[in-house]
Amino acid sequence: MTRTLPGLGLAAAATAALVAGTAALSAAGVPALSPLVLALLAGAVVGSLLGRARRSRESAGTADGGPAGRFAARVAPGVAWVARVPLRAGVVLLGLQLALPDVLALGWRGVAVVLATVTVTFAGTLALGRLLRVPRTTTLLVATGFSICGAAAVSAMTGVLERRPGAGQDVRLREGVAAALALVTVYGTLAIAVLPALGGHLGLDDAQAGLWIGASVQEVAQVVAAAGTVSATALATATVAKLARVVLLAPLVAGAGVVLARRTALTRPVGPAVPSETGRAGGRARGRRTLPVPGFVLGFLAAVAVSSLGVLPASVLGAAAQLQTVLFTAAMFALGLGVDVPHLARTGRRPLLLGACSAVVVTGTSLAAVLTLTA
Repeated sequence: MTRTLPGLGLAAAATAALVAGTAALSAAGVPALSPLVLALLAGAVVGSLLGRARRSRESAGTADGGPAGRFAARVAPGVAWVARVPLRAGVVLLGLQLALPDVLALGWRGVAVVLATVTVTFAGTLALGRLLRVPRTTTLLVATGFSICGAAAVSAMTGVLERRPGAGQDVRLREGVAAALALVTVYGTLAIAVLPALGGHLGLDDAQAGLWIGASVQEVAQVVAAAGTVSATALATATVAKLARVVLLAPLVAGAGVVLARRTALTRPVGPAVPSETGRAGGRARGRRTLPVPGFVLGFLAAVAVSSLGVLPASVLGAAAQLQTVLFTAAMFALGLGVDVPHLARTGRRPLLLGACSAVVVTGTSLAAVLTLTA
C-alpha cells in the first residue's frame, strides 16, 4: 500500500480536477467536454514531458533518468493499479447502462448495421495490420478499440493478453496499449467534428445520421458529443446504436480469449512426466485451469442482465453512471501517463497508419450499411 500511495494520490488529484473542471465548464454553457478524453490527453502531456526529461538525462549519463525518472518510478506502482482495477470496475458498471430491450428497439435494420460494422472493422483491421506489418498485439488492440467502444474495449482485450505466459515483461504489449489508446482518442475526437458535417452534405436524415455516428465513432462520450450537435433524434438513435456495439464486447473478447488460449496450449513446451498421486507417471503437470475470459467481462455480462430486468431504480443507475465516469477518468489519466507522444510519433508510424485505415473502414462500412438498409 505504501508503494502505491504516490501514484494513487496523483491520479486522485488529476481526476478531481478534471471532473470538477468539466462540470464547471458545462454549467457555464461551454459545449460538453468528455472528462475521459481530457484525462487521456492530460496524462499523455505529462507522460510525454516526463519521457522527454528522462531521455535527456539518460543521454547525459544519468543512470536513473534524473528527477523525472525518479518521479516516474515512484508513482509507477500506484499508476499501474489505477490503470487496471478502476478501469475494469468501470467496464462492469458500463453494463448497467445497457438494456437488451433498448438495443432490440433499433429494429433488425439497425442491428444489422451494427453487426456488419463491427465484423468488417474487426476483420479488416486485423488484415490491414498484417499487411502493414504492425505487431500482432497492437493490431488486435486497435481492431478491438475501433470496432467496439474505444478505451474500455482496449482494456478488456488487454486483460486477455495479460493472461499469456510472460505477458508482464512484454514491452510490445505495453506499447500496443499506449498506441491503441492514443489512436481511439485522436480519430474519435476528429470524428466529432467531421461526421455531423458530412451527414448533412450526404443528405442523411436525423435518424440515419445518428445510426451512422453510433455505429462508427469509438467512445460513448464521443458519440454523444457528435450526435448531440445534430438533433435530439440523432442523439437518441446514436446512443442506442453505440450501446448495441458495446453489447458485442463480451462475445468478441471471449472469442479472442479462446483463440489465444488454444495458441498458447499448442506452443507451450511439453514438460517431463511427473508422478501422479498414485505414484505412476502422469504425463505433463497440469496447472490450474483458468477461464479464457477475464472475470470483469463476466461481471459486465451480469450487469447487463440485471439492467435488462429493470429492477434497479433510476437513482441507483444514475449513481452508477457517475461512479463509472470517475473510475474511467482516473484510469484514462493513468493510461495516458504511459503515452509518450514524441516517442510514439517516431517509432509508431505504422500503428498511426493502421489507425487511419481502421477509421476509414469503420466509417465507410457503417455509412454503406446505413444507406443500403435504411434508404
